Parts: sequence; structure tokens; C-alpha cells
Amino acid sequence: MRFGLFIPQGWRLDLTGIDPRDQWGAMQSVAAHADANDAWESVWVYDHFHTVPEPTQEATHEAWSLMAAIAATTNRVRLGQMCTCMAYRNPAYLAKVAATVDVISGGRVEMGIGAGWYEHEWRAFGYGFPGAGQRLAALSEGVQIMRQMWEKGTATLLGEHFQVDGARCYPQPLQDGGIPLWIAGGGEKKTLRIAAEHASYTNFDGSLEGFAHKSEVLKGHCRDLGRDFGAITRSANYNVVIGATQADVDDKLAWIDAHYRAVVPERADRVVEDFRTGPLVGTPEQIVERLRELEALGMTYAVTYFADAAYDRSGIELFEREVVPALKG
Repeated sequence: MRFGLFIPQGWRLDLTGIDPRDQWGAMQSVAAHADANDAWESVWVYDHFHTVPEPTQEATHEAWSLMAAIAATTNRVRLGQMCTCMAYRNPAYLAKVAATVDVISGGRVEMGIGAGWYEHEWRAFGYGFPGAGQRLAALSEGVQIMRQMWEKGTATLLGEHFQVDGARCYPQPLQDGGIPLWIAGGGEKKTLRIAAEHASYTNFDGSLEGFAHKSEVLKGHCRDLGRDFGAITRSANYNVVIGATQADVDDKLAWIDAHYRAVVPERADRVVEDFRTGPLVGTPEQIVERLRELEALGMTYAVTYFADAAYDRSGIELFEREVVPALKG
């Protein structure tokens, strides 16, 4: 199994209490830790502008600015976003940005891409909020443009949502065949069909039942399109709450409760319940057992989020010592 690590960037209120002057240092420190530890294949950021579970005045650092900065300050880990919203940037421009970051990084960029969902920030930034069908159609057109830019050096598409005419992408990405595409989302009729057609990786529901079901849907689309289902790596995202004992796990959950209650008190109960009921909550032995169950279903890439990463690295280090060695390789 392969592992990625989310960098705290503020979107999930994971930089609160840290002076803005020190926030980049907190983020870069986690990235540097992952870069120096081969437990982690990749580091990840979210592509959002407003915090969750509700918009606040707390910082949310922009994803592709962070991609460039982390590319320049790490040497080994691959660099992903979970996931870039197609509507937030023209896809030809986005392909150009990603190619530049790939060069800066020495060929380490992953392109996570999706149709987007956070209505509040869509409307606040002037993107409107079209229906799901239109957002998915735009995703399909944008992915086609990006692949042309990376594979041919130019892109031309007269689409309903995007129109480009000879857009050039030089320098080209350093990676042969262009930057790997991660199509994120579990929409069964459209998103997973786009994934079956274009993706090297998918990212969807990480529960046992949900992962198994979405995998079968993806498999059906691959069959219909003549795509090798086994050629697509299936991944999922996980909140990790880990402790050497159950008492330690409870202490971590109590910290999460207090952390969110200080900023969004009316939402704290829901947030803590989401953490508490996730698949990767428990002792190392319990988490290894659950990941083995998921691996048996074909989930071979876990992208992990630790709520306290900017404040306390003990959970990350315990995961590195006792979970990753049992599954990696």
C-alpha cells in the first residue's frame, strides 16, 4: 500500500492560533518531515478558498501557490491536490501552471481534478454555481484540454464550457506522457465514467461498503470503454486518529473537540462525530486491520489527514512506525 499525507493549510481550521507569519513555516515543516521519511510517497493540499465546516476569517492558503512553494522546498515526495476544482481556473492556464510546477519539482506533480462542490465559495468568487450536469461536462472538457497540452504541447477545443485554439504548453511537464490525472469523486454516471476514460488514479468513498460499490461501477465503465480496470489505481482519503492505547485515542478526540469548539462551536459536535466514526480511528493494530480489509477490496493508496499535524506530530510518527511498515511494499 502507498501513503500520502495532507499538509495543514487552514481549510479545515488546522492552522488556527498560529500567527500568519508562522503559518508557512508550519506547513513547510510537515512537508519536509514527509520528504525525509519514505513512509510517505506524496503530500497533498486541498483546493478551496473558504474554511469548512463553515466560512470563517481563518486562513485558507491557495493550493497551487503551495504546490510551487512545496515543489521548491522538497526533493522526493510527489505533490498532489485533492482536488483541484476545474471551474476555478481556465484548464489551459491550469495545465500551464501544473507543467511549470512539474519542472520546478523535477517531475513530481500529480493532478487531482474534480467538478467542485462548495457552493459558498463558488458564488462568493463570482463563479456562479451551475448544476451538477454542467459542472461535470466542464470537467470532461477541461481534462481533454489538459491532456492535449501535456501530450501534444498544444490544445484546441471548441467546447460548450471552454474554448481554446492552439494554446501552447512549453515547457512541457518533465514526466513522460504528462502529469498523472487523479479524477476525484464518486458520481456513478458521469464522474466515474470520466475516470474510466482518462484517469491514472481515482479517489472516492473510503468506507468498506462504499469503496466496494464504487469500484464495481468504475469496473463497469472500464468494460464499456475498453479500458483496463487494473490500470487505474484506486485511492481514498482518511481522517486518522491514532493512539497507542484507547485512552490515547480518546485524548486525541478530546483535543479535536476542543480545537473546533473554540472556532466553530455550533458545528463541533458534527465534526467530532465525523472523526470518531471514520475507518482509521484506533490503535495501530486496529488501523492496520481496517486497511488490510480495504486493501483486499483494491484500495492501494491511502491519503491521510491528521487534524493536529501543525501542532503535534506524535500521531503521524506513530503511524509511520507501526502502521506503514505493516502495509507498505
